[in-house]
Amino acid sequence: MNFLVSLRRYPLVVATIVAGLVTATLWLAGADDAARWLGSGFALVVAARQAWSMLRDLVRGKVGLDVLAVVAIVSTVVVGDFAAALVVVLMLTGGEALEDYASDRASAELAALLAGRPQEATLDDDGTLRRVPAAEVRVGDVVVVRPGEVVPVDGTLVSPTGVFDESSLTGESLPVTRSSSEDVLSGTVVGAELVRVRATASASDSQYQQIVDLVRGAAESRPDFVRLADRWSVPFTAVSLLIAGVAWAVSGDPMRFAQVLVLATPCPLLIAAPVAFLSGTNRATSHGIIVKTAATLEQLARIRTVALDKTGTITRGAPEVVRVVPAAGRTEDEVLRLAASAEQASAHVLAHAVVTGARARGLAPAAADGLREVVGSGVEARVHDAGRDRTVVVGKAGYVRSLAPEAPTPALEPGELAVLVAVDGAYAGAVVLADALRPDAADTIRDLRDGGVEHVMMLTGDAQVTADHVAAEVGIDDVRAGLLPADKVAAVSSADPRPVLMVGDGVNDAPVLAAADVGVAMGARGSTAASQSADVVLLHDRVSDVSRSARIARDTVGIAKQSIWIGIGLSVFLMLVAAFGVIPAVIGALLQEVVDLVTILNGLRARGRADAVAVPPAAVVRNAAADETPRVLTPR
Repeated sequence: MNFLVSLRRYPLVVATIVAGLVTATLWLAGADDAARWLGSGFALVVAARQAWSMLRDLVRGKVGLDVLAVVAIVSTVVVGDFAAALVVVLMLTGGEALEDYASDRASAELAALLAGRPQEATLDDDGTLRRVPAAEVRVGDVVVVRPGEVVPVDGTLVSPTGVFDESSLTGESLPVTRSSSEDVLSGTVVGAELVRVRATASASDSQYQQIVDLVRGAAESRPDFVRLADRWSVPFTAVSLLIAGVAWAVSGDPMRFAQVLVLATPCPLLIAAPVAFLSGTNRATSHGIIVKTAATLEQLARIRTVALDKTGTITRGAPEVVRVVPAAGRTEDEVLRLAASAEQASAHVLAHAVVTGARARGLAPAAADGLREVVGSGVEARVHDAGRDRTVVVGKAGYVRSLAPEAPTPALEPGELAVLVAVDGAYAGAVVLADALRPDAADTIRDLRDGGVEHVMMLTGDAQVTADHVAAEVGIDDVRAGLLPADKVAAVSSADPRPVLMVGDGVNDAPVLAAADVGVAMGARGSTAASQSADVVLLHDRVSDVSRSARIARDTVGIAKQSIWIGIGLSVFLMLVAAFGVIPAVIGALLQEVVDLVTILNGLRARGRADAVAVPPAAVVRNAAADETPRVLTPR
């Protein structure tokens, strides 16, 4: 079946092979004239077809290397070497097939994404189920997703709970459990039980389709480096014709002209560089790094200055419990558990952090009722703990001291915030929170410097003392704090040396990401505006992918250049040897095909690196309104 598909896909290659076999049969049978006419005629027909295609390209302003192949075919026919002419035709048609194969292999991630894209959905119309194309799902529709099916659109879970396999999006191998009203992303696979999801976006606006669009755009774009390679076609053509002409003139043998030109390989310029860039783009995609245009890879390879936002980039962008300071006679676990018990019904970001911190220590909040929340101050609740009811107050120091005047102020490091806890009118302790550093932040800065980055700076709207404290921990010495979005743009615009890469995650980072030479958005948790303004979107929640993307870019550009110069070097060397008449035209054409294959395979190395991860990328950016607002760690 695959063989038949190949026959239909590459008809000219098949026709060339058939013509070659028939010509060889006629020649072996002694029908030399018939063999010569068939071989030469077929070669000239292909040359005419290629010349017409070349003329159409010239009308569009594109100068290519096909002229070398056309001249080589015509010259070998003129000197009577129809066998060499057929080999050149096979080289030409086979080269196009090789380019198609190499592009397909380099685009494997895009093919996998397209194959996994949900095509249909089951709508629940007041209890009536009907199957419709996924594109027909509208916001507000309830979609029924059966076990093993892919969620077709972004939505919120209507069912009480649901188990989802998110490995194709996040790389997380373990299933995750979602509760009612939690976000569910398109592309995830439902577990053992049927779920209902209320659509919050159409299929075209959902996360999975956004990934497909970004990857397709990257695959279709052409970097400046590849366009530069196209421009090298003119001098390379001139040099090839010069060597061939001199060889003919000096030897007086027109066969030398043909022998040289069959070795003038265009593939290193026409195929190898684009294949390398496409391979590098897809290598990045396999790590959840979406490079929107292939031209960005070339810029990434030359980055000399990196600017990073603090909150959500160097830090996690959300408060976490860093320590608990109990009062005398209390334990840390007791204070944290009681605080979490009172906070569990509150929607405040600090309440969520306290409850999450307690559960991370294996502390289950006790039942509570009578919640009274004072906006901007704290909460009070009646906690049912160990068979007795306790009145627990959690919040700002001023609020807690109104009920427990003896409550002290705990010592805090820059960037930390404390919520105090009182139990039955007596001070019980304090829970200290902070926007914690990402564990990979320091290593990322070090890797960037090892990769050639000369200048690293942190741009933030936070206070100078907090910014200095964070920067010192990750090894950044250029710290600019208290900045507004316009100040960040000015800092990036005046940064030196260039090119400049900027990393951010919030909507307030969108202007500076657009102003940078390369803007990188922490898309897994950042805002839609940031991702739309950026050139690169990191789909996993890890800043280490910044240095990884730069490393992939350097590898890709290096391999592209290497492929071009290997091909050109081998071609020129073989042409000079052929100029002395020691390489027959048939052998030269076969050697040219070997050179083409070497450069294409070398270009594919940009995809097959040891650090590749065989999982599709994570989801792009959640469009929830909460993600559009920069997260600021402030008291209630």
